[in-house]
Amino acid sequence: MSDKQALTSVRIHDLIANRWSPRALDSEAEVSAEQLRALLEAARWAPSFGNTQPARYVAGLRGDDTYKRILGALTDSNQSWAHRAGALLVGCAVTRNAKGDVPYAEYGTGLATENLVLQAVAEGLVARQMAGFDRDAVRRSFELPDEVEPLVTVAVGVAADPSIFTEPRDAERERAPRDRIALSELAFSGTWGDPTFSG
Repeated sequence: MSDKQALTSVRIHDLIANRWSPRALDSEAEVSAEQLRALLEAARWAPSFGNTQPARYVAGLRGDDTYKRILGALTDSNQSWAHRAGALLVGCAVTRNAKGDVPYAEYGTGLATENLVLQAVAEGLVARQMAGFDRDAVRRSFELPDEVEPLVTVAVGVAADPSIFTEPRDAERERAPRDRIALSELAFSGTWGDPTFSG
């Protein structure tokens, strides 16, 4: 359970309130095959347009070849902390199938990945999603078909104390309070800009 629970205007589910994206991960803690299976099972049951189910994942556990290849495709700044993760995944969208283009494939993959991340919280894990990776390297390394688009990488593990970082700036960023726009800026009723709820 994280100590950075969201400060909300009303109570929301603990899975959502406790979800955040740390970089400080315990390099000794493992993500089990059973936990990884649960994450992928959660992703499998996400909603999608017309039940097209566009989400696909390349998944590796620390020490295996898939993990090493995903890690190698990350930017240097992401490699500097993600090597401590227990599992690394690439979330991909199938953009075409036998019927043609898959509508909202990216949206469907995003929904599936949020399911995956929330299941990680339920498993006592944390997950950080990353855009900083070489998509072409992923395509080559895993021989992705043309209709499969790599969209995001995800590091999954166990949160560690920010003191593991040698740079004080990195530890400070990890400890910084979580922040979101006000609810009054998120949803409007009647006319754009008229808040549905204040606060």
